[in-house]
Amino acid sequence: MNTMNYVRLSSTTIIPQPTKPTLLVPNNPKGSWWTQIFDPGGQFIARWNYMFLITCLNALFVDPLYFLVPEISRRKSCMRSDYGFAAVITVWRSMIDIIAFIHIFIKFRTAYVAPNSRVFGRGDLVMDARKIAFRYLRTGFAVDLAAALPLPQIFIWFVIPAVKNPSTAHANHSLSLIIIIQYIPRLFIIFPLNQRITKTTGVIAQTAWAGAAYYLMLYMLASHVIGASWYLLAVERQYSCWKEECAQEKNLSHPCNRLYFDCDHVDEPGRDAWLKETQVLNHCSAEISPVNFTFGMYAPAFTEGVTSATFFEKYFFCFWFGLKSLSSYGQNLETSNSMGETLFGCSVCLGGLVIFCLLIGNMQTYLQSTTARLEEWRVKRRDTEEWMRHRQLPPDLQDKIRRFVQYKWLATRGVDEEDILRALPLDLRRQIQRHLCLALVRRVPFFSQMDDDQLLDVICEHLVPSLSTKGQYLVREGDPVNEMTFVIRGQLESSTTNGGRSGFFNSITLKPGDFCGEELLTWALTPESNVSLPSSTRTVKVLNEVEAFALRAEDLRFVAKQFKRLHSKKLQHAFRYYSHQWRTWGACFIQAAWRRHKRKKLAEELARQEGLYQYYDNDDGSGENDQNVQHLGATILASRFAANTKRGISQKERVASPASSSLKMPKLFKPDEPDFS
Repeated sequence: MNTMNYVRLSSTTIIPQPTKPTLLVPNNPKGSWWTQIFDPGGQFIARWNYMFLITCLNALFVDPLYFLVPEISRRKSCMRSDYGFAAVITVWRSMIDIIAFIHIFIKFRTAYVAPNSRVFGRGDLVMDARKIAFRYLRTGFAVDLAAALPLPQIFIWFVIPAVKNPSTAHANHSLSLIIIIQYIPRLFIIFPLNQRITKTTGVIAQTAWAGAAYYLMLYMLASHVIGASWYLLAVERQYSCWKEECAQEKNLSHPCNRLYFDCDHVDEPGRDAWLKETQVLNHCSAEISPVNFTFGMYAPAFTEGVTSATFFEKYFFCFWFGLKSLSSYGQNLETSNSMGETLFGCSVCLGGLVIFCLLIGNMQTYLQSTTARLEEWRVKRRDTEEWMRHRQLPPDLQDKIRRFVQYKWLATRGVDEEDILRALPLDLRRQIQRHLCLALVRRVPFFSQMDDDQLLDVICEHLVPSLSTKGQYLVREGDPVNEMTFVIRGQLESSTTNGGRSGFFNSITLKPGDFCGEELLTWALTPESNVSLPSSTRTVKVLNEVEAFALRAEDLRFVAKQFKRLHSKKLQHAFRYYSHQWRTWGACFIQAAWRRHKRKKLAEELARQEGLYQYYDNDDGSGENDQNVQHLGATILASRFAANTKRGISQKERVASPASSSLKMPKLFKPDEPDFS
């Protein structure tokens, strides 16, 4: 994203300045960094929002870990708190809170779009620091502050030690209440943050797999919260049983005291004697299935020893329980008649249904987007098969269609490049076409002769990718030529019969770097060219899969106008050399010249032999005549052969003359030369 600095002209109007990106410089450009105003659509704010989103997800993960601080000691039959683990969580939570306060400061220095300026375009940014502060204080400051306050740290390390004789149960209850109350604003700030990221960048995740992983992580986070809450309620259920049984226990020499269930008071006088007489521990043991008290869904926490296990064993069991409960919508839960337990089971059921629909539904959407093109191609291929069967096309034609569809899918993966390019601005289209086509265009020898980069850019801008499969005909002899093709990969067969001339056939192979359809260039360079397209002098057939670039007729006419600016004989000679039409004419011209030369030499030889014959005929019969008698027979035969040859040539000329016949054999005319001047 291209961002600019802005300079304030009034309270609501700004103008862009091409200076540092992502920052809006106030009236005093030499001020400190804390006096700068940030652009809400700039790159810095976009990156910061992503960073703060990760921080918020960490906060939602860290807070439920406080629920795992209380634990039950089986050996001492009491409740205690793991303060070492609580210290680690406190440090982690403090780092998150620091980032949250930095976020509050950044929001105090972030400009906003004036609501009355959104009539057209992006709108005007308000840069007045006082207006920004007043607006933030009225809107989201209270929620951000409530989410950033370090309440659990203050409560654990300052409030609880200040209370006289605090019990572990009371401390756990108070801490849990604070965590739950502060969890609401921490969860609430996620939604507007997601909206801001989507508004700035368009999407939360740039790729489909990243989006699927994001929503899967949210689902696992919900499972983590459910599991931690289940563990806290299980510990609370155990303590509730102890309290009820303790209140009902009577007629003992050592009465029950609630402090006996706190591991910090295991040394209380009379506790050991009470343990020998009491039945509270047996009545509240989930392993022996007590009659007067049921643990319901919390029983696995005690039967599996989760409440007294190590941290990692405890955490992963709780996470597994939460994931299982959400995935089954709470159907695996066996609750008791406790109202709190029943309400928790209902919340798990409803939460699992909602979370599964929202998070897993979005995750499925992201995953399906990775195969959307493939599914679209499958549907299109199935429709093509049904259409071919309905029209009863011959098998060989069906095979050609299948090969073309398959090859096009492998080459493009179902992406319509022309549609994507049409949606972009002209300058971006030129840069993309230059990046994609310039190196390939320079591989064409005809284009490699051009030194004008501007002209090559024009050519790249109008080139269109073309795919062809084996056996396909690009153009047939005599058909109109509507595009000029430049081969990049593959091979083509170009053949001609010179307009159906009897006994004439010329065939060549076009390889990468060659081109065909040069008749269209001649047509485009002719000033008085009419609307009708030129006819092809050759038949072009695809020998194997071919990737090429094509210049269409109208685009070629536009590009041809640029050719006229070259005034280069070098380009004219290059066109003649690489044009297979000119090569064929040149080969035929050389062959005809060679035949004329051979006939001329033969005629001269025959004339010399006739002159020698006449010499011997007019001789006076001297002695030399006797010496050359042996050559006389050969001379007579040569004279007769010359006469027969002249007679045959004259007969052929009479057959070819218009007066002798109405049939006129076509001649191989010289190709039209493009007007490069």
